[in-house]
Amino acid sequence: MPTRTLTELAALCGAVVDGDGSRTVDGPAALGEAGPREISFLANPRYRSQLAATRAGAILVAPDIERPRQDVVLLRVRNPNKAFTAIVSAFIEPDPTPVPGVHSSAVVDPEAAVAPSASIGPFCWVGPGAVIGERAVLHASVSVGAGAQVGEDTVLHSGVRIYPRVKLGARVLLHSGCVIGSDGFGFEPTPDGWTKIPQVGTVVVEDDVEMGALCAVDRGRFGATRIGRGTKFDNLVHIAHNVTVGEASLVIAQSALAGSVKVGKRVIIAGQAGIAGHVEIGDGARIGAQSGVANDVPAGLDYLGTPAHPRGEALRIWSLTARLPELAQRVRDLEKKLAVLERSFAGAGEDSP
Repeated sequence: MPTRTLTELAALCGAVVDGDGSRTVDGPAALGEAGPREISFLANPRYRSQLAATRAGAILVAPDIERPRQDVVLLRVRNPNKAFTAIVSAFIEPDPTPVPGVHSSAVVDPEAAVAPSASIGPFCWVGPGAVIGERAVLHASVSVGAGAQVGEDTVLHSGVRIYPRVKLGARVLLHSGCVIGSDGFGFEPTPDGWTKIPQVGTVVVEDDVEMGALCAVDRGRFGATRIGRGTKFDNLVHIAHNVTVGEASLVIAQSALAGSVKVGKRVIIAGQAGIAGHVEIGDGARIGAQSGVANDVPAGLDYLGTPAHPRGEALRIWSLTARLPELAQRVRDLEKKLAVLERSFAGAGEDSP
């Protein structure tokens, strides 16, 4: 990992050095774990107490943060989180460039079309009629089914499975274990059990999409399941048949979208959220973690909870839910008082002439 001066790093991210800019650091680290030759950052106020105890040699901070000690150099910048991303990138050593060509252990069908600049790694399989674009990289043990298309500069990490007729655009990045184009989950009840509904559609993944490890995207029953340009999935995301996810959306870990869901552009779906079938989520909406969405979500709104409600309504529900033990006790107390009053009224009636 290369050594950098703090002045060099400040120039990379637009920071102002408070201290000795000639000091060198060997790499980035978390604030509570960094040593004297490492640089860290403070973006979240909840970690501000760690400033006094940190052993970091330098810290990226907001302009108004006081210097905790003279031996710590501060790099002051308006957005420390974004700046730290640029600094981390400066220390990343690039992976070895894959060698173009087909590994001797790979199996490429004679009817497949593989660009000369593509790299097909060990134990890969490329089926008949498949197309592998320029500079595409298939790491070890990737399979690409018959008639599937892999766009230029797309990278498929080890163990990725691309089913027949799936289309991947340019610069798609799929991490290990992704399965694209498996059958949608469709069965009809019969007296003898469940009968499988044929799934004859496909999956279209547009340009610049990234999916984390072990994501699963099902093919459409008819037509295509479609993932829009620039969309990013975290690990363990499930997309069911005939779902459409709009451009530049984020779907975070362990979230699942049931069949025929339509997600607009720049939507954020937080971790472990579940979206019921045929729901539509408007552009720019945000779905909170562990939310269960059973109805359409208008554009630009935040929805939280299960069942999901608009943010303000959900917060009021949570506030009342937290008070349920207190409210239940008040109801019991009122019931006791009411019983006393009823007995007193009943006794007064018996004494009447």
